[in-house]
Amino acid sequence: MKKRLIVYALPVILAACGGPGGTPDAMSGSDTATAREDKTQIADTALFRLVQERTFQYFWDGAEPTSGMGRERFHVDNVYPQDDKEIVTSGGSGFGVMAILAGIERGFVARDSGRARLEKIVGFLEKADRFHGAWSHWINGETGKVKPFGQKDNGGDLVESSFMLTGLLCVRQYFAEGNEAEKQLAARADKLWKEVDFNWYRNGKNVLYWHWSPSYAWEMNFPVRGYNECLIMYILAASSPTHGVPAAVYHEGWAEGGKIVANPPKQTGTPAKKFPYVLKLRHQGNPPNGGPLFWAQYSYLGLDPRGLKDKYADYWEETRNQVLVNYEWCVANPKKYKGYGPDNWGLTASYSVNGYAAHAPDTTNDLGVITPTAALSSFPYAPEQATAAMQYWYNNLRDKLWGPYGFYDAFSETDNWFPPHYLAIDQGPIVVMMENHRSGLLWNLFMSCPEIKAGLKKLGFESPHLK
Repeated sequence: MKKRLIVYALPVILAACGGPGGTPDAMSGSDTATAREDKTQIADTALFRLVQERTFQYFWDGAEPTSGMGRERFHVDNVYPQDDKEIVTSGGSGFGVMAILAGIERGFVARDSGRARLEKIVGFLEKADRFHGAWSHWINGETGKVKPFGQKDNGGDLVESSFMLTGLLCVRQYFAEGNEAEKQLAARADKLWKEVDFNWYRNGKNVLYWHWSPSYAWEMNFPVRGYNECLIMYILAASSPTHGVPAAVYHEGWAEGGKIVANPPKQTGTPAKKFPYVLKLRHQGNPPNGGPLFWAQYSYLGLDPRGLKDKYADYWEETRNQVLVNYEWCVANPKKYKGYGPDNWGLTASYSVNGYAAHAPDTTNDLGVITPTAALSSFPYAPEQATAAMQYWYNNLRDKLWGPYGFYDAFSETDNWFPPHYLAIDQGPIVVMMENHRSGLLWNLFMSCPEIKAGLKKLGFESPHLK
């Protein structure tokens, strides 16, 4: 297969005196497109902006053109495991919708241009296949038809749809008081949110099911119980003003009648002794040092974990400790992988040397693969550690790891493996969580929704946003 060559320029960042430096807002779009071939280190603030803006481009220049949605994957070398370049993802695109709002706020794109792109995405979602209001995991971006994620996974995916709904609610809040065109966009986003039938996905029980198929009904048989990336689905289900579920669905389903709490708090393994957490994890049999880091990110792109508590956990402590355990594991590096250390860390689900894997800090699931989104999407939790990784990757591994949409999805120095590949579900959280660290934009938008406030109160949550 003929490979496509993508040439991209490295930035020139000039302070007033003509040397390296500058604040985040000192970089314009033209600056980031200026050629630079040397290894000059750039100021932290400028690098932060550069990484956020370049990653944002995955959902802007790199979007699927017909739908405006985020592509499931993009391979710079044009080598794909299957002919799926037109496939978009509902969850990853939900992250992308939030990334576009961050892009507007940062000045990466004009407000009107961002609104127009979001109108295209909403128009696509309105016409795409839906199943009791929920979208499928994968969608053909040219036709809006389902692309099965698996043989029986050819219908509604309530988890992935919840990630999109989080984005749509942020869109609604961002544009609700704008001009007439913006108000219309907000109303259309609101309508899509209200059309999702969360009650249907209970399958008559006090738990939410991940999948439903018009061909296979409930045969996927995946009742979602904590703790994993799916907390946001239960928050949305309790908050829906049209198809809301009772609090018992959360307490009996997600929390398993209180069994979600490990007793005593999980403290097995050296890192987890230093940063204990209390919730049982739904991955590889409740692993000793926490699961992949997307669990600390996906639900919290809009849901603000700062001060978020219920009778089961303090979610800021839980998520921050998961990040710090992940970091400590990589610093200790018990499996002696090449390159691991305080400036090169982050284990989460991503591409892996032999396919795809949910990398995590334990001897079974640590495969020597570092995934940049793990650290970069952890800026709110561990800014110093995330900054160190960002600097190291840009200054030391740039030639191998840096591409048109920022850092590639995953790499292994042990295996000298640096594939020029990207995934939407990994790129989106980088932009969003970097913005939340900087300004709290997406957290403030989502938590300002009156129905979210009501849903959190119904479930017994505390949050500064509820005061």
